[in-house]
Amino acid sequence: MYEVILFPTDGSDGATAALDHAIDQASKYGATLDVLHVGDPESDGDAVEAAAERARDAGLQVNTAVVQGTPHEVIADYVTDRGVDVVVMGSHGRRGLDRYLLGSVTERVLRTVDVPVLVVPMVDE
Repeated sequence: MYEVILFPTDGSDGATAALDHAIDQASKYGATLDVLHVGDPESDGDAVEAAAERARDAGLQVNTAVVQGTPHEVIADYVTDRGVDVVVMGSHGRRGLDRYLLGSVTERVLRTVDVPVLVVPMVDE
């Protein structure tokens, strides 16, 4: 059903919760997991590498990318360019008001891409 699963991450707690679901889905379907961060390629790769390491430890094939640009636009372009089958992402980002709204990036991705988007809520501990 799924061959390529995209996990966009900002390194937030919400993204970390979504990673478990992305790994589970990729394992279930034998899919490749693509881990994407939108930010500075020189300084923002830690979240991508941490997520990729967890996925590789689960036995998954993983691709990583750090791309500059407007997050929802980069994600939408990535979905098209890579032939992504499903996006798995957290419901909230880590900054400011984004923690209290359905994340603005998440909402824009939902409105922009033509593939299913699994939105994982951040669980308060």
